[in-house]
Amino acid sequence: MTCTPPSFERSARKGLLAWASLLAGAVFIYGAYTVDPQKNCDETGRECAPWLVPVAGIMGWCVTAMALGQLWANPRQGYAIDAQTGDLAWWKNRTSRSIGDMGRIHPSRIASIRIIQDDGMTLSLIGEDGERLAFFDEELVPWPCDSWAEQLQSAYPHILIEKQG
Repeated sequence: MTCTPPSFERSARKGLLAWASLLAGAVFIYGAYTVDPQKNCDETGRECAPWLVPVAGIMGWCVTAMALGQLWANPRQGYAIDAQTGDLAWWKNRTSRSIGDMGRIHPSRIASIRIIQDDGMTLSLIGEDGERLAFFDEELVPWPCDSWAEQLQSAYPHILIEKQG
C-alpha cells in the first residue's frame, strides 16, 4: 500500500531567512554605531569613505525592520491532503489576519509535476489542461522536492514527473 505525503507547513518564525536577516541587520546597525566615519580610511589615509558608515546604518535598520515585520506577521505556507475529499490543498502567505493565496485540486486531476533544476530547484504542478497551477511551488513542499514528487507519484501513479535542467 502506498501512502500520500504527510502534511507540511513552514512559517517565518520557524524558517532561517527571517532570523538570518535580523542578525545581518543587527550587525550593520552595530557597525554603524561603533565605526568612526572619520577613521574609516586605509593605512595611507588617501581612500576614505565616511559616507559608507551611515549608509550601512540605514541598510541595517531597513533589513532589521523587514525581518521584524516577517517575524511579527509570521506568514505560513504549506499543503495538506484533505481527509474527506482527498484533495491536495495548499496555501501561501497565510497570517492570523489573512487566509493568503490558496488552491486545491484532487490528485487525479494532476497530470504532471515539473521540476526544473538550473541555479536552484523549481517545482510546479501541471493540471489536466496543461496549465501550471497557481501558487503551488517549491516553497510549499519539504526539501528535496524530487523525493516529495516521487512520494506523490507512488500514491498516484498516473502523475508524470518531468525533470528539466
